[in-house]
Amino acid sequence: MDMRPCSVAGMFYPAEPRHLEQLLETFFEKRAPGIDARGIVSPHAGYVYSGETGACAFSTIPPDFDGTFLVVGPSHRGYTTCASAVPWETPLGIVDVDKEFVDALELTIDEAAHQNEHSLEVQMPFIKYRFPRARVAPILMGDQSYRAAASLAEQVLRTIERTGRDVRIVASSDFSHYVPDEVARKQDLAAIDALATLDIPEFYRRLQESGATVCGYGPIATMCMACRALGATRGELLRYTTSGDATGDFDQVVGYAAIAVV
Repeated sequence: MDMRPCSVAGMFYPAEPRHLEQLLETFFEKRAPGIDARGIVSPHAGYVYSGETGACAFSTIPPDFDGTFLVVGPSHRGYTTCASAVPWETPLGIVDVDKEFVDALELTIDEAAHQNEHSLEVQMPFIKYRFPRARVAPILMGDQSYRAAASLAEQVLRTIERTGRDVRIVASSDFSHYVPDEVARKQDLAAIDALATLDIPEFYRRLQESGATVCGYGPIATMCMACRALGATRGELLRYTTSGDATGDFDQVVGYAAIAVV
């Protein structure tokens, strides 16, 4: 059977199943904010840096969810927007792909583009651990412009209507990269504030104005626009951290946010 094998297990998260399970169990403790999110923003750094923040985001989706996770992440290697149509391996077992949904998206299927990309893979153990019956529709996003995000959101909405799937959307993104902690927090929180009302043009404007190096701004925009069309009215920042919180080095940090769109 064709399968997307683990690429960053043992680097970004534990490769040993029991160790990974114990770590995720720890992350999800006391993470029940009483929100039923339609979409989330979750970071994709190593779990030692951003795992708790990722679990905080996923904890806003009921653990009995057994529908389809549309997982959208940036292509760090410059590939064009494409989908994956094969199951994804994790140390905890296989995450099945919703092939009917992926096919209905009418995106290019490019398994090679997904092969060594971590932005989607880092989300898969969270999904396998907390939502064992759910399936995924993985999308790598190349062009992250406003126009591209709006177009992808429209494709997603058409596909949801066509397939009748119960879908939750995961936007995989870190925030500011390799700047002092105080700079990251100022830039990131200003951009995130625009998401409180799902004002995506303002989100893009603030990113451009501040120069914040948010790697998955397109997936965030796509998720917010699709969720707004599905009835969401606001974005709620649940947790913001930087790598400095884990390392103690606040001179050059990466920012991470857990955001729920409801």
